[in-house]
Amino acid sequence: MTEPSADTSALADQLSRNSTPYSDPLARVDWEQLSLDTFWLPERALSLYGLPGYERLTEGQRRSLSHFEFLNAVEAGLWLEGIFMRRIAASVHRDDGDTGDLLYHLHELREEAGHSLMFVELYQRSGLPRPPTAFPRLRLGNLVGRVAPFDSAAFWVAVLIGEEVPDRLNRAIHKHRSEVDPAAHAIARLHTLDEARHIAHAKDRLEQRLGRLPAWRRRVLNLPVQRVFRQFVRALYLPEPGLYELAGLEQGRKWARAAASNPHRTAFIDECVRTTLSTLRSHGFRLDWRR
Repeated sequence: MTEPSADTSALADQLSRNSTPYSDPLARVDWEQLSLDTFWLPERALSLYGLPGYERLTEGQRRSLSHFEFLNAVEAGLWLEGIFMRRIAASVHRDDGDTGDLLYHLHELREEAGHSLMFVELYQRSGLPRPPTAFPRLRLGNLVGRVAPFDSAAFWVAVLIGEEVPDRLNRAIHKHRSEVDPAAHAIARLHTLDEARHIAHAKDRLEQRLGRLPAWRRRVLNLPVQRVFRQFVRALYLPEPGLYELAGLEQGRKWARAAASNPHRTAFIDECVRTTLSTLRSHGFRLDWRR
């Protein structure tokens, strides 16, 4: 088993200290402000924004679309956190003598559980059905998340992708907070605050493991990482046809195709993945969500 470096242990200790004053997110969202009469995402963050067909939608259809696209991001969170919580829980049984790392993983476990509780509360309060999503069908993502060794580069690059790519959507919500429902903004903001620590930890873990990999193994790893990256980004930012139909738009397949070819959506996705691509390209990965 790889021993943690002194720098890794120091970071884990720092992140644990920052996580110690824990506050349950369920108690930090003013749920009475949640409304179906408001947008949950800024309009520019919607998959159809910028298309002529979007301009012809009613205000109610646009709001409904924002609700279900927000819930698609929630589904990503529930899926990812479910996998990560299982892996963290299994990791606490290891005896590697690093209590600092163990302590931070327990903090992460508590925070991820809090996020999932917050997401489930959103469903209960809103009364909306769960939209169809592609996440359970991401075979490689599910395989890496559930089977790759907890200390492997493959696992931690998947964690980084899963945490940082949705974080950019949450940051877009915060940037345009005046345009969205206060409760939806609070959910996104609370998620972002904890994810900043989780992303820092994932980057550190990944750097430690990639630093020991020869160049040829990084090249071999690039192919599965590319597939995980592309599939996850598209599942998050290009909704399933059934989601559009739940939002009151007929012919969901037509709308899904329109979103996939929407230049504004492509530019928005590029903006949201730029930081992750920069980090991974600095480690030699060559990724593209389009292919």
